[in-house]
Parts: sequence; structure tokens; C-alpha cells
Amino acid sequence: MIVILKKNPDPEQLNHFTGWLQEKGITVHPTVGVSQTILGLVGDTSQLDINLIASLDIVEDVKRVQEPYKNANRKFHSADTVVRVGDAAVGGGKLTLIAGPCSVESEEQIVAIAKSVKKSGATLLRGGAFKPRTSPYSFQGLREEGLRLLKLARQESGLPIVTEIMDASQIPSFEDVDVIQVGARNMQNFELLKALSELRKPILLKRGLAATYEELLMSAEYLMADGNPDVILCERGVRTFETYTRNTMDVSAVPVLKKLSHLPVVVDPSHSGGRSSLVPALSRAAAAAGADGLIIEVHNDPIHALCDGPQSIRPEQFERLAKQLFALSDLVRGEEPV
Repeated sequence: MIVILKKNPDPEQLNHFTGWLQEKGITVHPTVGVSQTILGLVGDTSQLDINLIASLDIVEDVKRVQEPYKNANRKFHSADTVVRVGDAAVGGGKLTLIAGPCSVESEEQIVAIAKSVKKSGATLLRGGAFKPRTSPYSFQGLREEGLRLLKLARQESGLPIVTEIMDASQIPSFEDVDVIQVGARNMQNFELLKALSELRKPILLKRGLAATYEELLMSAEYLMADGNPDVILCERGVRTFETYTRNTMDVSAVPVLKKLSHLPVVVDPSHSGGRSSLVPALSRAAAAAGADGLIIEVHNDPIHALCDGPQSIRPEQFERLAKQLFALSDLVRGEEPV
């Protein structure tokens, strides 16, 4: 349920109203705008008399929200959410580039790539320490050593780090990670999502292999249920009948998710196409569609990469692509390219 308040509501009446709601087990999420204040009510609102609430002096209008996701719903929060990570930000009108290797392989590798992508305009460093692989015989990542090397790369480059968690038991090891990534295979690992919801840390949530928009937003709802507003949605391609590409990038996810939700939306062109030759075109398509950011795999020696080398672009390719993406994003958003 959404309660729209009149301009300059009486503070005493407002406190009495919110207190009454809380006594009924309703969580109140206020959104204060320039000319309007909205209260998002989460909980069993079926017990509330909508006509009684509408009759209050401080209330302008009351609306029931039909969608099962509440916190992630744009009706609850009309302004776009900006997720801030150190000096970086995802959302808010500027394109954010998250770049780095699929997997952390060595100190020399991750530090060199971190410095390179930062120079090209990336503001967050991605890298896998724990790797979910289809085959048990594939490289599974350096695990705790990978986390240590990511933190070293952060220290050397100044870039906040983004890396994937596999299980709730790993949460203590991720306390010093700037953005925790929930991978596509874990999008509906509800026990993990509930454990992460208790953190006050940015979460990048990837869409599952065959997940609908509503299913993705419901998973985001799990992450936000305990009051964490810093969730980033990621379109990484869905499974279709096509076999030429690794997945099929659903570019329509960008405008649809931004219509349904206030959360920032980033796109992963690397996992979508599965081929480095496709990454530039898919990245430009995402930027043109209005994505808030891109998460791109960059490796300084893709041929010898221990994980997903065929879909990784080289640092010099990323540099050229970044210039195109920033110019395209500025053009789409109605700004003059620099």
C-alpha cells in the first residue's frame, strides 16, 4: 500500500499515524520528495481500512500495490536509486563501467588489469575469487587467496571491488568486499538472499538463466526486506534455443526493469554473448537502451585465461570501447559528448 501525504503534514499527526501502523506490524518506508512525501507500507496491509486512512487530515491519497514486490517497486520509490560505493556510484544518470577478469589468477594479473581499466574510465573492479562452474573439473577460483589479491588490487588502484559469493557460510570472508555479487545460479537461493538482506552492503543481483522480470524483482525484494536499499539489478542474458551465443541478451530488460523498479540496472555483455567479438556491439546496445552500467570481462592474456577467456576483451579494446560507451550514453541521455 502507498499513502501519499498532503504538503507539509502535521508532524504530531504523522508520528501518531506511523506509530499506529507499526503497532499493527506494518513497516513504513518514507520517501520525501521536493513537493510530496510518500509512505510505502510493507506487511499484511489487507487488515488496514483504506477508507479510514484516506479520511485522515494529513493524507492526500491511498493506493494498493498489486505487484508482490514492494520495496523494489517504483510506485514505492518514484526517484531512481543511486547505489554509492566509495567514490563510485551506480545510477543517477551517468554510465558506470565495472571491469576486470572473470577470475583472479595472480597478483600481477589482477593489479595490472585494475590499473588499466581504471585509466580507461572504469570505477569498479570485478574479479572472481570463488567460481561456480558447470563442470567439477574446471578451475574453481583461488577462493580466499583470490579475495586477498582483490583487496591488494583495490589498494594499488583505488577501485572498489565486486566479487561473487557462493554460500551464506562465506559471508564473514566478504565483510571487506565493497559489492557482493549474487550470480545467476544463486538468484533464487533464498536462504543466501535472506542472509545477505541483513547486511548493509551493496549487492549486485544477476538475473537467473530463465528468470522472469518479476522473479528477478522478487529476489531483489528478499535482499531489501530487512532495510538494505543498495541493490543493483543485472541482466546477463537468458537461455534460449540459440546456441551460437552463450546466452541471449535481453535488451528489453533495461527499459522494462527501469519502468517497474527504481533500482539501477547494469548489463553483462560478456556472459550474454560468450564471444569477445560480440562484446562491443552488445555493450553499445545496452548503453543505448539506457543501462546505468556495464560489467565487462577484461583480461590481459585471454588465450591463456583460466576461466572464460573467449568472452574476455583485452585492455586496449576496453579503452576504445569505454570512449564509445561514454559518448553514446551522454547522447542518449541528452547531453553533449565530452
